[in-house]
Amino acid sequence: MNSGTGAAVPTTRYRTLADRLEEGRSARDRLAPADLGAVSPDTPDSSSRDPVALLLEQAGSRVPELVPVRHGRMARTPFTFYRGAALVMADDLSRTPHSGLTVQLCGDAHLSNFGFFATPERRLAFDVNDFDETYPGPFEWDVKRLAASLAVAALDNGFTRKDAKRVARACAREYRETMASQASLGTLAGWYSHSEPTEKLVELRALVDVSTMESLRKQIKKAWHRDSLQALSKLTTVVDGEVLFISAPPLIVPVEEILAGRDVAGIYDELRGRIDNFRATMAPHHRALLDKFEFVRMARKVVGVGSVGTQAWVLLFRGKDDADPLLLQAKEAQESVLARYLDGPAYQNQGQRVVEGQRLIQAAGDVFLGWDTGPGFDGVGRDFYLRQLRDGKGAVMIETLDVRALTVYGRVCGRVLAYGHSRSGDPVTITEYLRDTDEFDRAMGRFAVGYAERNIADHDAFVNAIERGVVTAVADY
Repeated sequence: MNSGTGAAVPTTRYRTLADRLEEGRSARDRLAPADLGAVSPDTPDSSSRDPVALLLEQAGSRVPELVPVRHGRMARTPFTFYRGAALVMADDLSRTPHSGLTVQLCGDAHLSNFGFFATPERRLAFDVNDFDETYPGPFEWDVKRLAASLAVAALDNGFTRKDAKRVARACAREYRETMASQASLGTLAGWYSHSEPTEKLVELRALVDVSTMESLRKQIKKAWHRDSLQALSKLTTVVDGEVLFISAPPLIVPVEEILAGRDVAGIYDELRGRIDNFRATMAPHHRALLDKFEFVRMARKVVGVGSVGTQAWVLLFRGKDDADPLLLQAKEAQESVLARYLDGPAYQNQGQRVVEGQRLIQAAGDVFLGWDTGPGFDGVGRDFYLRQLRDGKGAVMIETLDVRALTVYGRVCGRVLAYGHSRSGDPVTITEYLRDTDEFDRAMGRFAVGYAERNIADHDAFVNAIERGVVTAVADY
């Protein structure tokens, strides 16, 4: 449904305050926030829903030998299935009415796509950290994806349906109240709003028990040590004094092994040219930093759940010596799962879509973000984006959280999602639409639990398809 060549991100041109308020009121007249809670509207095409068929269709664009790994990871639990089923949810959301209030969506705003990372100023931030599906669309699609993930996680952790609804409602309320706070700020102050875990721990201390607080402290401390040097120790080995990537198929495979028998020196010459292409899309001062490193090795690496099967490469660079490494990831960017369902821009390069979406949503972005396009080793043209593999990155272990801790974590995620949306969208208009009532919160609670139950049924159907041989899967790695 996308059209044109469009800008990489939505823009909100200057409008008077009266115009912005009127837009919010008009959107509310078209669709009340309470009506956003519907999971299965009575529409003629509801019977055509087939999540397994959608996932098999999506598998056609993935590396064939990695597709069973993806399916195996998705089959493990309803939550891992949800992580890989962004396309399924996009299809479902397209069958429901929406507000029409556009922001730059994360596109896959589930709990595990939030986490810690180091900013260029060497501070630890908490924010959305996955943008493969970013695309302009109605703000509530991200809120629904996040709220439903909380309900899925709650039921997965053995909590009651009532608890799951409360957790999702608390997240929606935090989003709504944060958006209202953003609307009350000056434009620059709102733009710079962000969340730092070191500050938020002060707020969390009164809301969680001592053991949960200590667990969060440990996870933040661990995130600081997740850097290129730590990744180097896990992903490489030294042979005859030379640093090489380990071989652990299918999770990590050196490019020399994948392309055995081909001219290795020629391959690396070609790769250096591709790196120059990435470099050209960076800011000049970031190019100067990259130029201080020498490209050394590359390997294919399996990452996450939903991304498994796309081309993902880890690139090793050397600074002053082998003890001064930089690890970057070149990750394939395919069309966003949202693009077929929303009227929006058609991007000439999907890597550029991801990078520019990330730069808009995140308060502080990766200095090595860049994009490129060109033929892969199989001759097929693909778009890629470049980012750091690890730079203080860490995530909260969802499985370890009790109801109280999950509620707090969901609130923090709702807060930073509102920060991101307010940069590309209009917090005044969205706040006028939501109003100062719990109508939206209750709608998101209803939707979240209803969709979590649908997700359980979809997971059961997926596992059944594996057992019948319709879907090929291997045991989770």
